[in-house]
Amino acid sequence: MTRLRLTLAALLALSANPLLAQAALPPPPAAPVGTTAAPRPATVFVRIVTGEGPILLELEKEKAPVTVANFLKYVDLKRYDGISFYRAVAVPNEPSQGFVQGGIREDARKILPPISHEPTTRTGLHHTDGAISMARNAPGTATCDFFIIVGDMTYMDANPAAPGDNQGYAVFGHVVEGMDVVKKILAAPRSPTAGVGVMKGQMLAVPVKILTARRATAPATPKTP
Repeated sequence: MTRLRLTLAALLALSANPLLAQAALPPPPAAPVGTTAAPRPATVFVRIVTGEGPILLELEKEKAPVTVANFLKYVDLKRYDGISFYRAVAVPNEPSQGFVQGGIREDARKILPPISHEPTTRTGLHHTDGAISMARNAPGTATCDFFIIVGDMTYMDANPAAPGDNQGYAVFGHVVEGMDVVKKILAAPRSPTAGVGVMKGQMLAVPVKILTARRATAPATPKTP
């Protein structure tokens, strides 16, 4: 199993360079009589409109404040408008699972300075179905590229017991609407020649354009990813 995870980690390596079914947890215990349950952490919503349809994100601004603030800067500056989902990686022998990656690749002038890394051990978030996370090289190099998970890929979480770079990737929210769009992107044809290194063969033959990315209101009826 360890060897399989290492192989998958190498295959699914994420780059921040723009130029190139977790088991259900039991419900929390009821608050004792006379006490008040802790408030739900505040979140913010962003709607990404793509050429394949809209994706609504709920971002954890209290759990992952640095990463969410960075993502919102790109949204508010409209720097995600006109970019694309350019990469789709399926898990070997499990093509319905993997991730899709988007980011600014055409104009480096739109890229803001890198941000500090917020590992999952700090945020309590995980790479489960619908999670959105930041691409990076070394910890602290994430800028604009992000990816959305399809399936359970919690081995991408931070793992302090592992050797080497064990900080994982920074989850900062999840999809609440539009996972059908994400899955469609994951299943799109890839170019057999485009890409460098482990990314060769993972680049979409026709990238999926992001038309707009804007702050949004919460859905009228909360939905699960």
